[in-house]
Parts: sequence; C-alpha cells; structure tokens
Amino acid sequence: MASFDFLKDPSWRKEVSSSALGKSFWGFGAAAVGFGILCWLIKGPDVVWAALSEDLSLVADLMPRVVVALSIAALIWVMMPRDRMSALVGKKSGMRGLIIATLAGAVTPGGPSSAYSLLAAVAVSGADRGALVAYITAWALLGLQRILIWDVPFMGAEFAMLRFAVCLPLPIIAGLIARRLPLTLRIKGDET
Repeated sequence: MASFDFLKDPSWRKEVSSSALGKSFWGFGAAAVGFGILCWLIKGPDVVWAALSEDLSLVADLMPRVVVALSIAALIWVMMPRDRMSALVGKKSGMRGLIIATLAGAVTPGGPSSAYSLLAAVAVSGADRGALVAYITAWALLGLQRILIWDVPFMGAEFAMLRFAVCLPLPIIAGLIARRLPLTLRIKGDET
C-alpha cells in the first residue's frame, strides 16, 4: 500500500481541499441555502424535504457514472502516447487536427462527466485550443448517441439530418476562431 502514502501528506490534502471546496463551491452552497430558505418560507418544509430527497437520489444515480468516467479518462491519460496525440491534434496539426477532434467529439458517448474528462486528458497531452474547442463543440452539437436517442425518436429522421447538416461545420469554425483569439490557454491541473 505504499502507493497510497500521498494520502498522509498534509500539503496534498490541503491542495485537494482548497480546489474541491474553493470559491465556486461556497458560492453555489450559499445560493442553495438561500433558495432553500426562500422555498421553506414560500412553499413550506415538506417541499424542501422532498427536493432534498430528490437531490440525494440524483447524486446516488450520478456518482457511479462520474467515478467510472473519471477513471476511464485517467487510464486513457496514462496510456495515451503524448507524441502521437500531439501530432494528431497539436499546435501544428492544422485543419486535419480540427477534423479529427470534430469526429472524436461526435462519436464520444455519454454525458459531460465522460466528455470533459477525456477533454482534460487530451488537453494535457498537447492538443491545441482549437482542437479542444472543436472536440467539445462537436460533442455538444453532433453527438451521435444524442441524435439516435433524442433527435430521431422525438423529432424524426428528417429533422435530425437537417440539424446535423446545419451543425456540421460549427465545431471547425469554433476551432478556427479559438486558434485566432489572442488568449493564453491554461489547463487546470497541467503543471508541465
């Protein structure tokens, strides 16, 4: 169990605690308490307890998915050949990198926990910001599982094809714009 010795390190615990319980956590926590009090005053305690019960059920449903998605992303990050990834979607990949990122985003299954975990793993492997933006834009707009599960059954095949065709160039356009913006991209957790 020597591999878990980092758990005893107080500086590691402090860093994890400050990143997990940072300003945004306390901001959202304060908003939740405020809205909870407002709901208690307007709708009564029964509604607040019912909402909290639903929240706990949602957390119980999502937590296994988040853990699995993060584990897969961590394993991909460890196994991913950095030089190949950088060559495919790195700073010198050009239009080919945007197309590869768009295709990868379109076929990435699952929700935000899997897509953003993979996005972070690819980011620290040397992908340029245009490819990162193209990937997540394609995942959001062109996700094949979303088309098959939601678009076709609810709106029909014709609508699904129209939406896909209209959205198809958008990830590449977004990636090109991201490459042109004079911003420095700093990926959270990338110390290299």
